[in-house]
Amino acid sequence: MSESGFEDDPAALEEAALRLLARREHSAQELRRKLRQRGFAQCAIERMVGSLQQRRLLSDQRFAEAYVRARRDKGFGPLRIRAELRERGVAEELIEAELDPSDPQWRELLRRVRERRFGSAPPGDRREQARQARFLQQRGFAAGEIRELLRQEE
Repeated sequence: MSESGFEDDPAALEEAALRLLARREHSAQELRRKLRQRGFAQCAIERMVGSLQQRRLLSDQRFAEAYVRARRDKGFGPLRIRAELRERGVAEELIEAELDPSDPQWRELLRRVRERRFGSAPPGDRREQARQARFLQQRGFAAGEIRELLRQEE
């Protein structure tokens, strides 16, 4: 039995899982990790995750859609979002379905993120151009796209 005493209590496990899912979408891997941290047994967690997926209360596809939308709205690029989804255990085919780096929306987002951070004036010199490029790469945009944008603004 765990410290929390819930290890063998399926009702407590389901309540904890549903409480987590009520706050926001989770990937199956995230939910497993959080339930383990609360002291539930691994085999009970696996059964619960399967049950939640069957009932469509837990969906990595829905999680990926919501996650991409939220991170894009915060100004993060496709490379960073892809890495974060992988960290959260989302399957590669779901990531591919949600992220198309060639989609023109990413170019527009890149432009908006640069303008929001650095203003509409082009970078004054190579040093400033490099600083902006580093920032945009950390946000998850491709180096080629960044170079193209900064060249257009020279």
